[in-house]
Amino acid sequence: MSRIVEEMVVTPDVVDPARLRSAIRRAREFGVVLPTFSELAKPPSHNLDRIDPDEPRSENLWRVNWYNGPDRRKRLDVPGHIVLPEALTGVKAPIVVLLGCRFPMIGAHKVLPAYAGLAQRLATGRFDPAEHKAIWPSTGNYCRGGVAISRILGCRGVAVLPEGMSRERFDWLEKWATDPSDIIRTPGTESNVKEIYDKCAELEKDETNVILNQFSAFSNYMAHFVCTGAACERVFSDVKGTGGTHGLAAFVSATGSAGTLAAGDYLKAKHRTKVAAVEALECPTMLENGYGEHNIQGIGDKHIPLIQNVMNMDAVIAVSDSASDRLNLLFGSDVGRDYLVKRRKLDRVLVDSFAEIGISGLANIVASIKLAKHLDLGAEDLIMTVATDSAALYGSERQSYRTKRYPKGFDEVDAGEIFAGSLEAVSDDHMLELGHQDRKRIFNLGYYTWVEQQGVRFDNFEERKDQSFWRGLVDTIPAWDRLIESFNAEAGVTRNSARKSATA
Repeated sequence: MSRIVEEMVVTPDVVDPARLRSAIRRAREFGVVLPTFSELAKPPSHNLDRIDPDEPRSENLWRVNWYNGPDRRKRLDVPGHIVLPEALTGVKAPIVVLLGCRFPMIGAHKVLPAYAGLAQRLATGRFDPAEHKAIWPSTGNYCRGGVAISRILGCRGVAVLPEGMSRERFDWLEKWATDPSDIIRTPGTESNVKEIYDKCAELEKDETNVILNQFSAFSNYMAHFVCTGAACERVFSDVKGTGGTHGLAAFVSATGSAGTLAAGDYLKAKHRTKVAAVEALECPTMLENGYGEHNIQGIGDKHIPLIQNVMNMDAVIAVSDSASDRLNLLFGSDVGRDYLVKRRKLDRVLVDSFAEIGISGLANIVASIKLAKHLDLGAEDLIMTVATDSAALYGSERQSYRTKRYPKGFDEVDAGEIFAGSLEAVSDDHMLELGHQDRKRIFNLGYYTWVEQQGVRFDNFEERKDQSFWRGLVDTIPAWDRLIESFNAEAGVTRNSARKSATA
């Protein structure tokens, strides 16, 4: 069996006391206090104003949550979000976008599952920072989060990602990686996930390399269930207001590693919310068993992640990368923003807030509009979605698209055409409400990656069909919290001492 999935589920049990003691010594040396899952979901008050959110400081672990302000320094009572009005979306249902760019160090929420995966291994003696290197396979943001978390623990973090990802991702990695060899470029772009796995299979021949695969790490699912799910619920409560009649109709998210979709499971359990998964029309894996290439960066596909709770999904929505590329130019250019404010009479603050929404977030918005139209949702039916990162990561993509598509210049007429074609003209095509047979078909697609290629036992693969498997994962979170608290107690670095160092 591949060590990528050697333990399908990491349990809250210490497996190597010697390695655990070594990890505790490292935490003591670096002054690290590990937040628990519950503390990430409902972060305690802190005073970190003087700590740069873009530094590899242990204090920034306490910012690995949804409650950071626009400057990523101050803590908010309600997670950062944007409510999109009908004048922009063309649908009566409010579409609420949770902002992942406010997470520390990488400006993307993927640092959350990266932290969760390494914290679980540290607390159980499965990872020794003095011995092991952490290998982070990704299509861009998760590996950056892994490198950042590795730096805080003083260990080597190796990023494995496709060579065709945005220049900004590589610029960041070149500044943060311990050594240039810790940035490994694999062939292809978004859809070339198998090439990432193949490289990891090569790397794992060295026993000091520990693969932290976001596509198969159930810590990813657990972190998003308890943290992102609760954040969505807090925002919903705030938007709904006292005595409001809104219902939380749907949660919409691009698949990617499928971790973020776990928030939909949380909301479905508490609010009967529908869960809709988004993919690129150019690579319609779930919709058509298809394949292809696309540029909606951050949603690697052509396979079904092991941690995707397929049997709990309600819809699949495909969005063309031409829509997200065009909207990236519309909202990211002076011409486009002026058009939206002056011609479309949209609020300038709203338009400027799209600087906090990256390409996959734009795709999620288009998918949300599709779902609202398909289900005939009204003004009391709220849709929640997520922007993983910000437009700042896609300046090079925006310039490339502009040069290629508008070589003579981009003007107001062009902006109007993008608004009409990529927002006003959105229809409910290329989407499917899922019945039981549809779910089984999508679930079965995962067999070829996980059983045939990666060596997951067939019975382990099959047990994920039952919702009791996923509830069982969530039920272990209190045990994980206790294990992390025990780790901190042994390290002897208290929260109070960490806060004092933050303000010193």
